[in-house]
Amino acid sequence: MRNIPVNLAGYRLMVTEPPAMKMRKDDAGREVVVTDREGATKFVVSLFAKTKGEKGEEIRVTLDADPGEGFDEGDLIELVDARVSPYSFKNDRGETVSGIAFSAAGLKPLGG
Repeated sequence: MRNIPVNLAGYRLMVTEPPAMKMRKDDAGREVVVTDREGATKFVVSLFAKTKGEKGEEIRVTLDADPGEGFDEGDLIELVDARVSPYSFKNDRGETVSGIAFSAAGLKPLGG
């Protein structure tokens, strides 16, 4: 299962790293821009997610498109069309790595 819709309305989401183009290293070790199957550039943002009474943690969210200007460190936001995708793979040392990857269509500033 991929792109499972999630409701994060009960969480306070604060930008810890502003949105930027998502990059990865190619086989030659060069940084290249990550795109989807149609060639559209992906973006990534780091958020601190916290719910009342809990400790909270930082998450990285892949965005389907450029969210535009005006999302700075410390801003409270809402994710548009938030989704999670579970993953599991063996790394080069033979260890199994598992988790969930967050994604969203975009960001929306919270008024205030």
